[in-house]
Amino acid sequence: MVTSEPLTGISASDTLSPPVGSLGKAGNLRPRLTVVIPTYCEAGNIAAMIAALDAALAGVRWEVIFVDDDSPDGTMGVIRSIGANDPRVRAMRRVGRRGLAGAVIEGMLASAADIVAVVDADLQHDEKLLPAMLSDIEGSDADIVIGTRYSQSGEAREGFSTARRISSTIATALSNLLLRTNVSDPMSGFFMLKRNLIDTIAPNLSPGGFKLLLDILASAPAGVRIHEMPYVFRPRRVGKSKLDGIVIADFLGLLLAKVSGNLVPPRFVLFALVGTLGLIIHLLALRFAIHVSGTTFNAAQIFASFVAMTFNFFLNNVLTFRDRRLSGFEAIKGLLIFYAVCSVGALANIGVADLVYSHDTTWWRAGIAGALMAAVFNYAVSSALTWRR
Repeated sequence: MVTSEPLTGISASDTLSPPVGSLGKAGNLRPRLTVVIPTYCEAGNIAAMIAALDAALAGVRWEVIFVDDDSPDGTMGVIRSIGANDPRVRAMRRVGRRGLAGAVIEGMLASAADIVAVVDADLQHDEKLLPAMLSDIEGSDADIVIGTRYSQSGEAREGFSTARRISSTIATALSNLLLRTNVSDPMSGFFMLKRNLIDTIAPNLSPGGFKLLLDILASAPAGVRIHEMPYVFRPRRVGKSKLDGIVIADFLGLLLAKVSGNLVPPRFVLFALVGTLGLIIHLLALRFAIHVSGTTFNAAQIFASFVAMTFNFFLNNVLTFRDRRLSGFEAIKGLLIFYAVCSVGALANIGVADLVYSHDTTWWRAGIAGALMAAVFNYAVSSALTWRR
């Protein structure tokens, strides 16, 4: 549990400067602050972001680490060209992986400073607040300082659509209720914390989602002190938001994982959610085959099973395993492997259900036991064979 005090593997990497020992005008000193910025297709924002940091952090020894998920728009090229003349600018290129949280975790662990800030590349966060956040975390007992859109003079109306503002408000309420985070903006992507805190909790963080701060708050040890500072959330200037319906599923997966004490991985929660939707698709396909096409039940069942498995594969490919997403021939091969895995999982379902039923004739208990066995089997084997790293 945390308390709040409101205030007014990298598949491939490129390092543009050594983990900073030399910082140009600042001399041979480690930076006081590392700013970590995750990027994907943000080429149009990079130069403006660095200029904004340079103006906001005048007089502060700082470095910025851009962690890029192999953007196809030339984002890395822009960072390289600027970093060639500015040793404060570093970059890490991730190949074969996706995920905002994982990118930020890797960037924080690569920082040279004892204090790390996380800022989005889209210029919606107010970088001018960084010096005040840094002074607060250095001069008080705070372990984390959060830039909040909802406390006191914080504001998010211009940077948020109505739907996004409503969903964020609901998510904040659920987080504080179930995880007892007790902060006004646990979904914020703008925060600063002490590096040693990340070193301590990194093994417990989920790299696949979007809401890293929520994960940090839920994983932090007892007694961690949190301050909040309000800021105005600005409209995006260039490009478009990466946040969509997938973020809602990510949030629910993370929330359930933390409520369970990390016993249930967030990815498994998403896999189970897809399986539940797949069951609905199965029943709809079964009804169609029987009542519309007039086939026999067994033929309709086989048809419905393949429809549901196909649906589950493609939804898992874009949601549960999007950081390992298959495309082209690999997707076709993955679909065939998924068919085989789910077929074996169905046999496991029947076997376990039959075993439970032989000891306890309560049909629904036996059915749940079989379904859980199949879900765990399908998830474990699919992770290893279908969407293997």
